[in-house]
Amino acid sequence: QVQLVESGGGLVQAGGSLRLSCRASESIFSFSTMGWYRQAPGNQRELVARVSGTGNFDYADSVKGRFTFSRDNAKKSVYLQMSSLKPEDTAVYSCVATRGGLIFWGQGTQVTVSS
Repeated sequence: QVQLVESGGGLVQAGGSLRLSCRASESIFSFSTMGWYRQAPGNQRELVARVSGTGNFDYADSVKGRFTFSRDNAKKSVYLQMSSLKPEDTAVYSCVATRGGLIFWGQGTQVTVSS
């Protein structure tokens, strides 16, 4: 059973920074893709950033230049460094991994950006 555990969410003022972490129960290179999604109240879930097995990174246009996705297989972890946060970044952020047609989700972590 794959487990993804997020941490690092919280309350921050606009313009501030947060770093989200996602620790997997196994090697992150065992997954086809890993990424971060977010969902704000009343909105659909949206992709924030992801990395493919070949190491290609994709970012949502709304976070390009502000968010950085990184990974550390020794720690079985991926990270989302978020800077210049805006109130519209407020959402539940979830870590996701895919493998063999299966999708694994973390429990999510709340990020709240105050104006």
